[in-house]
Amino acid sequence: MNIDSQKPIIGFTTGDINGIGIELLLKTVSDSRLTDFCTPIIFGNNKVLNFYRKSIPDLNLNYSNLKDLSRPFLKQVNLYNCWEEEVEIKPGELNATGGRYALLSLQTATQALVEKKIHALVTAPIHKKNIYSDDFPFTGHTPYFKTIFQVQDVLMMMVSSNMRVGILSEHIPLQDAAKAVTRDALRSKLQIFQQSLIKDFGISKPRIAVLGLNPHAGDQGLVGKEEELVIQPLIKELKHQMMVFGPYSADAFFARGYHERFDGVLAMYHDQGLIPFKSLSVGEGVNYSAGLPSIRTSPDHGTAFDIAGKGKADHSSMLAAVFEAIEIYHQRTGHAEMNSNPLKRRSARMLANTIDERIDENER
Repeated sequence: MNIDSQKPIIGFTTGDINGIGIELLLKTVSDSRLTDFCTPIIFGNNKVLNFYRKSIPDLNLNYSNLKDLSRPFLKQVNLYNCWEEEVEIKPGELNATGGRYALLSLQTATQALVEKKIHALVTAPIHKKNIYSDDFPFTGHTPYFKTIFQVQDVLMMMVSSNMRVGILSEHIPLQDAAKAVTRDALRSKLQIFQQSLIKDFGISKPRIAVLGLNPHAGDQGLVGKEEELVIQPLIKELKHQMMVFGPYSADAFFARGYHERFDGVLAMYHDQGLIPFKSLSVGEGVNYSAGLPSIRTSPDHGTAFDIAGKGKADHSSMLAAVFEAIEIYHQRTGHAEMNSNPLKRRSARMLANTIDERIDENER
């Protein structure tokens, strides 16, 4: 089957089976109207899904068990069973079982992505502590996909309707963040950022802001030298290749709304970018792996063990991740019916809102 001739087929991983990932999946695919936009395939297990659907009041969900990934049911939610054995589920508990089956779901779904049996992959949250192993020696999804697709570099990009924030260094100790600010690293991330904004978001001449590493962007060398020695010279070097500006003081930049003047913002380390992003993205943030040949998105939060199995998880970010993957797919493939038609783009967002409202009513 030539999947490029079909509407997007979106794969979903379960994430940690003791976290909120499966609840998010069930809520996300529970409205049959979602299949007007994509064909969902969940890479998990019947018994695990059924365990969690009991915790969600009035959930209306039908799905079909899929045996052959090359022949999905196009107007239905599909479940591809990655394992058959009985698994003990302990919502809210961090244990080896949660990590083991999260990895099995991820590996199976990733293989389908590599083999182009799905157009895009939406990953549910994993816990870095219990999934880390000889089979997964990574600090998160982003470096994992970088290795799988054998690309030189990849950019962790946080996306919402009002901002896009790239991260220079991802999950590393803060004491190592300054060491990661090098010309080569900055150049690579900015080039990926620019190309992704053009290819994946349809912005022909993107404007990118770069934040400083130190307070007040170094105060002209008084509280740090990285801006003067590394960041400013690199920005000057790239001026003839892209529209890149900065470095800006991170606190004033977001507080004054400067992020709205740019198509993308490159932060120097994880919390510098993620704190303002999560504060300003109003629950619809998406983690996007830019620089890969395939599309991977995820919600912008973790496993939330404290509310796992209680039916309380908010799936807004998961819904946003699905629609972001769909829109990037249509942007990459040039399918104007979803990408360039603002009415259809709005209809996808409106569907997300109506799904939220319906489930909220059922849970009251």
